[in-house]
Amino acid sequence: MSTTIEKGMGGPRNTGREKTYKKTTSSALKGAIQLGIGYTVGNLTSKPDRDVLMQDFYVVESVFLPSEGSNLTPAHHYPDFRFKTYAPLAFRYFRDLFGIKPDDYLYSLVNEPLIELTNPGASGSLFYLTSDDEFIIKTVQHKEAKFLQRLLPGYYMNLNQNPRTLLPKFYGLYCIQSGGINIRLVVMNNVLPRSVKMHYKYDLKGSTYKRRASRKEREKACPTYKDLDFQDMHDEGLYFDAETYNNLMKTLQRDCRVLESFKIMDYSLLLGVHVLDQSQREGSEPGQAGGDGRRPVCQRVLYSTAMESIQGDGKAAEALTTDDTMGGIPARTHRDEKLLIFLGIIDILQSYRLIKKLEHSWKALVYDGDSVSVHRPGFYASRFLKFMSTRVFRKTQPIRFSPSKRTRTSISALKSSASQEILSSQADEKNKEDRRARLGGARSLASLDRQAVFGSYLRPDLVPVNLSFYDGYSMGTISTSSIYVNVDNQTEERYSVYLFDFFVCTLSGCFRGGTCSF
Repeated sequence: MSTTIEKGMGGPRNTGREKTYKKTTSSALKGAIQLGIGYTVGNLTSKPDRDVLMQDFYVVESVFLPSEGSNLTPAHHYPDFRFKTYAPLAFRYFRDLFGIKPDDYLYSLVNEPLIELTNPGASGSLFYLTSDDEFIIKTVQHKEAKFLQRLLPGYYMNLNQNPRTLLPKFYGLYCIQSGGINIRLVVMNNVLPRSVKMHYKYDLKGSTYKRRASRKEREKACPTYKDLDFQDMHDEGLYFDAETYNNLMKTLQRDCRVLESFKIMDYSLLLGVHVLDQSQREGSEPGQAGGDGRRPVCQRVLYSTAMESIQGDGKAAEALTTDDTMGGIPARTHRDEKLLIFLGIIDILQSYRLIKKLEHSWKALVYDGDSVSVHRPGFYASRFLKFMSTRVFRKTQPIRFSPSKRTRTSISALKSSASQEILSSQADEKNKEDRRARLGGARSLASLDRQAVFGSYLRPDLVPVNLSFYDGYSMGTISTSSIYVNVDNQTEERYSVYLFDFFVCTLSGCFRGGTCSF
């Protein structure tokens, strides 16, 4: 574990404290790291490139570096140590996959001094950052290093299928042996660049049990908050456009599926929030350095930024990282504040072993079992995704046209008038058809009447029929009513004269018993 001691007489006299890890000072550890990586990577360049084989994942190379030097190693002023490199050919393939050249890797880790970072977690690990903001070196425990070794074949397969991932990108696994002590190190990608000031930083797991930053953590200049703190400070979540939200959630789902297949749980999402509006009020820009004031060189590693990790293949790679965003994902708050989001999944070297099962069982007896951090991998992944998709990240709803009240009234009135016109036109058509039908019936009846009258005159051989008063009256009434309704004015006059004579003739003939004078 790491502790702090005052600097001895050999160093500059001040009140600063230097961290130690397993009785090894931080300065000695940084020097050994740079010496060992410089030798192993330089020696690896002499080996020809070839395909990675299964046995390459389990190869361990070792070299002894005495303080006085040797034929193969340079002299140094640190204690003697042995430097081990795990799966050198496999990790060389990983570096080539992300476009990291050996010279760039050596320059970042060896030629420039390493920057020690504060550790917000409870693991006691040491973190070192390269000066160009590209790589993180972290001390890991023996079980974590052993688990990473077993994970390498599956990790190799996953990276071949999908290099765009939010999972940690491992570039090397090493071990320093000195004085009977083993210090294991892993080189990873840097998630939060120092060139962008993080106004908020979160470590999110999706659980609620004891997921609040401690008082000591809150007193730091840049504290790392947790799940409950995020809900208090960003209760409405962070909003992305629809395409970015879908790409982000698709990437998280794919990564969680991979972690579940490896039986990994207790991982976190490291989230950095840069508020653009606040940065402008403070007089700084996203591209300005937030650490030592030096602007890092341009990004060399492929798929290293947050935007590159979630983008689809259709986007141009050169458009992903700009000086304004530095690879961050544009987002907004519910108050429409402009943000830049930097994120990545961390701490994936925790498998659901027997000790973790016992821990979950014990906590489930005392607290709510679904709220504790340690849980079986399947439940942990689903809870993690649900928390991210509903509480942390949200999709911006598209703006829809909403007509005003006056517009809605006019539209409804227009629809009503149009429907009335349609109905009236349909009614007119129906009335015209009815009139045509009745007119046809009236004309047929009139022709029958005409045949009945003129038939006796033209056919003297037929005996005329004497109609009663009521029969003739009823016939005349029916004919006249039908004719008066359905015919035009001229037709009405002609038929009315005819029927009047017909009535007179019929009545006189019936009562007098004589012949018709019509």
